[in-house]
Amino acid sequence: MEQFQSGTGSSGKRGMVENLKRYGVISSKRVAQVMEALDRGLFVPVGSSAYVDTPVPIGYNATISAPHMHATCLQLLEDKLHPGMRALDVGSGTGYLTGCFALMVGAEGRVVGVDHIPELVDMSIKNIEKSVAASFLKKGSLSLHVGDGRKGWQEFAPYDAIHVGAAASEIPQPLLDQLKPGGRMVIPLGTYFQELKVIDKNEDGSIKVHTETSVRYVPLTSRVEQLGGF
Repeated sequence: MEQFQSGTGSSGKRGMVENLKRYGVISSKRVAQVMEALDRGLFVPVGSSAYVDTPVPIGYNATISAPHMHATCLQLLEDKLHPGMRALDVGSGTGYLTGCFALMVGAEGRVVGVDHIPELVDMSIKNIEKSVAASFLKKGSLSLHVGDGRKGWQEFAPYDAIHVGAAASEIPQPLLDQLKPGGRMVIPLGTYFQELKVIDKNEDGSIKVHTETSVRYVPLTSRVEQLGGF
């Protein structure tokens, strides 16, 4: 996809969404509305190109995914993000996708973001407080926590939707355990070669997996390994 940027604020996010629609990445009206409502510019470092279709470094050896990957994951999870449902965002970073989930499940739903870098969790809370998702944070239907995302967040399980924003070598068993029967998980798997996997848990607890596309994510690893020289 071509890189695209149109202005800032409302014009920038609108142009970003229109571009994603034109290239067939967004076909859902709900996803388009949510990505236009939540300003990506609030969730990238100052001076970054918020509305260009590219990942952006956010510090601590982490990135915020490109808009087309956020759109792809939102569309894959859309049927599990209706009002009242529960969602878990593993590797929540600056909080953008976590905020999108909150807009989709509403105040009667529950969204949990988990990241093992405390500074990123603090940043994500501040970002969401400036956004249209602030009311969900204030009411408690959206929360962000410091923790090892590979272990999920048991307190509010089971989840209808689980998104993992970093590549794992295998599916973490705690995340499978916390996925509700009838729920769906989207997770990148692999090391050098990675694929975005869609995991559906049937009502009897059995698992069905299919590959959506090839991807390139930072690894889902320990806090110490991720921080490296920081």
